[in-house]
Amino acid sequence: MKIVSFIANGSATFGAIINAPVNDRVVDLGALLGARYADLKAVLTDPAGLAALEQALSKSQASIPLSSVTLLPVIPNPGAIWCIGLNYRDHVEETRNQVTEKPVLFLRTAASQVAHGQAIPRPLESSAIDYEGEIAVVIGTGGRRIQEGDAWTHVAGYACYNDVSVRDWQRHSPQWGPGKNFWRTGAFGPWLVTKDEIGPNASLTLVTRVNGQELQRATTDMMIHSIAQQIAYISTFSPLQPGDVLVTGTPGGVGAARKPQLWLKAGDLVEVEISGIGTLKNTVVEEADIR
Repeated sequence: MKIVSFIANGSATFGAIINAPVNDRVVDLGALLGARYADLKAVLTDPAGLAALEQALSKSQASIPLSSVTLLPVIPNPGAIWCIGLNYRDHVEETRNQVTEKPVLFLRTAASQVAHGQAIPRPLESSAIDYEGEIAVVIGTGGRRIQEGDAWTHVAGYACYNDVSVRDWQRHSPQWGPGKNFWRTGAFGPWLVTKDEIGPNASLTLVTRVNGQELQRATTDMMIHSIAQQIAYISTFSPLQPGDVLVTGTPGGVGAARKPQLWLKAGDLVEVEISGIGTLKNTVVEEADIR
């Protein structure tokens, strides 16, 4: 399934994308199951939640155009957004860092996210705005001290992510938090593709484009710390919960490392495409232009 969180008729809900013919309609499953589940996170919290969505989808004949709704970040209210830094060797090299034995981690807040199709504001305080295409993993079954061999049983599915970074603020100190948490800079979408459509250890291809120009390309087997290793490591010290998000690292090709440097500006269209998942698209605007 491809599952989305969205707003329809002024209310937040969730649903499933159907191919009619190209991912252009959505079934409002929240309208059918709202008494049972408040949102997609609540669905994932119930071990039978995804099965309930599939059953409701199989019985529903009603759908609405995807263009008629306002998408939300895939999980609008995650308990935690764990982000992995320096997880591809070419990115480590271009940033003149060292490969670390354990994953480099930082946290994002829910308020720092936007959905597919929403504007990414260029903050007033900086012009050093950079793209970072990444693969997001959504946790479906929680747990602590999850073993690598069991990690895939804890995954609900996958989505695209653009970990937009405000580079000068990121470098204020060794802690990256300020540059990674500017309002509405982390794009998350367009939907969650459930793990039954993408097998364990599948090699996914990630491509990032700005204004149609390809700037990043990598596959998941190029990661330094695999998705299973990330899940095992994080769950050792912090129990993972359904709806938690892992943003698994960006490959080489970021704007900060280019000569000359390539910073995002108002009007730029950033696309993050992942094989088997889809394409996340967001346009950059000046923050002052958002009302």
